Amino acid sequence: MRLENARVTTRLIGAVTCVALFASCATAPKTGGPEYGPTAGLMREARSSNVPVEKRAADYLQAAAMTAPLLGPGIATPACETYNAATAELTLLLRSADGGRWWDRSLTLNGGNATYRLRLERGRYPYTWSPDFFTSFENPDQIKRTLIKRDVTQNGVGGALVGVRSVTPPERFAPAKGLAAAVTATVDVRGSDAVLALRRPSSEPSAIVEGKVRPLAADFSAPISYFRPPNNLLLFDLMGMLRGANMMEKTGLYFLEPYDPSRIPVVFVHGLMSSPFTWIKTINGLQQDPEVRKHYQPWVFGYATGNPILYSALRLREELAKVDKLYPNHLPYVVVGHSMGGMLTHAQVTTVTREMWEKDKTMGSTAKSIFANNSSDSLVVRALTYRANPRINRVVFICTPHRGSDMASGGIGRFGISLISLPVQLLSTVKDSLTSAEVAQITGSSKRLPNSITGLKPSNPALPVINEAPMTVPYHSIIGDRGKGDCPNCTDGVVPYWSSHLAGAKSERIVPGPHGSAELPQTIAELDRILRLNLGLPPAGPTTVAQTTR
Repeated sequence: MRLENARVTTRLIGAVTCVALFASCATAPKTGGPEYGPTAGLMREARSSNVPVEKRAADYLQAAAMTAPLLGPGIATPACETYNAATAELTLLLRSADGGRWWDRSLTLNGGNATYRLRLERGRYPYTWSPDFFTSFENPDQIKRTLIKRDVTQNGVGGALVGVRSVTPPERFAPAKGLAAAVTATVDVRGSDAVLALRRPSSEPSAIVEGKVRPLAADFSAPISYFRPPNNLLLFDLMGMLRGANMMEKTGLYFLEPYDPSRIPVVFVHGLMSSPFTWIKTINGLQQDPEVRKHYQPWVFGYATGNPILYSALRLREELAKVDKLYPNHLPYVVVGHSMGGMLTHAQVTTVTREMWEKDKTMGSTAKSIFANNSSDSLVVRALTYRANPRINRVVFICTPHRGSDMASGGIGRFGISLISLPVQLLSTVKDSLTSAEVAQITGSSKRLPNSITGLKPSNPALPVINEAPMTVPYHSIIGDRGKGDCPNCTDGVVPYWSSHLAGAKSERIVPGPHGSAELPQTIAELDRILRLNLGLPPAGPTTVAQTTR
């Protein structure tokens, strides 16, 4: 595993920790790495499944106690490697053995020539996790990195782990596999007393371990890699567009980490024929910046991408409202939308009223008919009229077709429209809400109900009404260029510049890439700049922030 230092020593830990770096060690080693000679027998016995759990735990603890005073000689010394491995593997053992009966209790462990009284430190936000918070731990080395090319890690002391919280019934906004977070296990030994702490390296990258301030070992790519994509991601994304019924129950906002009231939510919204897995590389790259790790928490919105755009925007609006109700004191959002997801994002920071629809030269008569025949609380009226979300502080659009895409009007678009099957309940609601004449006005055909691709046509009469409303927050554009370098005549292959460009944007960055530019190093670097700007911080400068995707 390649280790990335990522400016941690200079930007977060400060001068005290810079000194401590000379007395620190590397991240938790794989089994079989360089070990401290005098503890080799203890570690070998501790790793044997034929040895009783209590004896194994005592061996791990004694190995940690023997190497803890030796953390200072240098980086990646055998003593440091052994300490890190012993603390990580002790934590894994106690949490998993015998159904967890050894976990979260005071233990008296008899080593070869010493007896230790071990206890777990109670949670002290934002420094340590409570022992009863996670339901299991994972070894980062055993988590497959399916989508990530380069890992984001931090050198330091302690055992790097992934804490997993998965409970029944599932918690609100938790993915099916639960929540995952970077955890660093440390053991402090004072005579016969030992304290095992579960530290939060994202919030506090350094800690006092064995009496000195030291950077914590951590693997920040492992928690996001814990959410493995399906074996055939392309087919999964395609069916999410063509067969929306499969995604209706899964539509929603998902936290990737445990909710943290002190960190700003960044909501990532994917586009057409895509899924939240689109953002894995982007989020991983952003984590390379310790300021982003410390101050932001990534959330993703997943939805059936074949459904009408304004309907999906309504679903996102409803999900954000649920967060507001459950966590009323959360920090203001930053929302990042890619492609059609940018159109959903746009609808969160604008106000569109009935009057705006009815006054429009093209849509006016149709709008009056729709509003006259549907109640204010009907699905179609709630999708058409909305107010800007005051809890959103900033938005970023990536390759967003604000004015549509010619591809939606061509042969590929027509073919896609013919294949999309709306969920039965949504299909029934739309049929009951719109007349054939109204459908024809919206889609150009009385035989085809509106879906996402009809909404992407430049001829869609709703786009001028939607784009007329001013945005209430600072907004930024990241626009793809396939390489000709002739903007404003450029295109990302799907969305031309004339559609993605927005007057009044706080910034506009042209990146040399195709429509799928959300994971480009240049895009990630620009997102990092914007997120730092949102914190009032200067740009990171020449760093390796974006290199984790290469």
